[in-house]
Amino acid sequence: MKKLYQNLVKLLSAGENVVLATIFHSAGSAPRSAGAKMIICADDSIIGTVGGGRVEADTIELAKKVLVNRQSVILPFDLTGADAAGSGMICGGKGEILLDYLDAANSDNRLIYEAILATMDKAQKAWLMTELSSQAVAGQTRQQCLVKQDGTIIGNFHCEPEFMEKMSSGPAKISIHADANENRIFIVEPIRTISTVYLFGAGHVSQQIAKLTEMVGFVTVVIDDRPAFANRERFPQSEIMVVDDFECMAKLPIDKDSYLVIVTRGHLHDRTVLEQALETEAGYIGMIGSKKKRDHLYKILQAQGVGAAKLQQVYSPIGIDIYAETPEEIAVSIVAELIKARVERENV
Repeated sequence: MKKLYQNLVKLLSAGENVVLATIFHSAGSAPRSAGAKMIICADDSIIGTVGGGRVEADTIELAKKVLVNRQSVILPFDLTGADAAGSGMICGGKGEILLDYLDAANSDNRLIYEAILATMDKAQKAWLMTELSSQAVAGQTRQQCLVKQDGTIIGNFHCEPEFMEKMSSGPAKISIHADANENRIFIVEPIRTISTVYLFGAGHVSQQIAKLTEMVGFVTVVIDDRPAFANRERFPQSEIMVVDDFECMAKLPIDKDSYLVIVTRGHLHDRTVLEQALETEAGYIGMIGSKKKRDHLYKILQAQGVGAAKLQQVYSPIGIDIYAETPEEIAVSIVAELIKARVERENV
């Protein structure tokens, strides 16, 4: 996402008007989850994706009209079973996409996205607020601003202070969403460092984890060497990597905003992944299993020269202790720990 914003600032600085498409609501097996973005340029080139297939084609086609009319619009989509099958999904999905016209001549547009990049660089929080009145949906007017954590506002936005505070606060405001006040439609998008959960293993527990990580704002990547398990039918909204084996860490863009969750089908695979994980800068490494299994594996790794301090950074047994037993309960305990780790990192 950060790279997309960098490209957006570059285009605006060069005087290019663009359309920024953002999914702000999705349900069912939509091609991408809420928050997915794509830039459409005047030469029909695109940066990013809103999922491919008919949804993306319709978005690009409508963006051409937006660039001509210079008005932001909302595109609803409703995929039929046939549309979904063409995208590799098992059923249809629906949602809405904001096609936001960004005029390069309006310096506020560039300043807002420069401020977004600065917010992400500093691992701070902010909220991007876009207002479309009921007339604006038909193509009338639009205003936008970035509300920083300290209350500073970047951009031009007229709104009651109380309503603005309501829109950018509260536990429910961690995901992009739409709200309304009389005839005014607001789209509020939390700006935060985008964290990615890498799920090593595509079994039953992983399947339940992926449902929750997507809900709480993590990008989720599922990795397994079994196509029968790592597929769109089992993980409709996650990114999927089918690998030859679990010696695959070097292929992944692991950084401090990466959360590695080791839930493979066996101790040998867990060990393979953990050995690689300890050599990365991942912000979180967690491994499923009992304390007995963990201690046995740690002894092997220490005999190979892995320091005790490194092993102490691993969350194992993974998850907050809530006496979980079923895959669903285990998933809740793991994702709760991921949320806790994310908040602790953001508040450092």
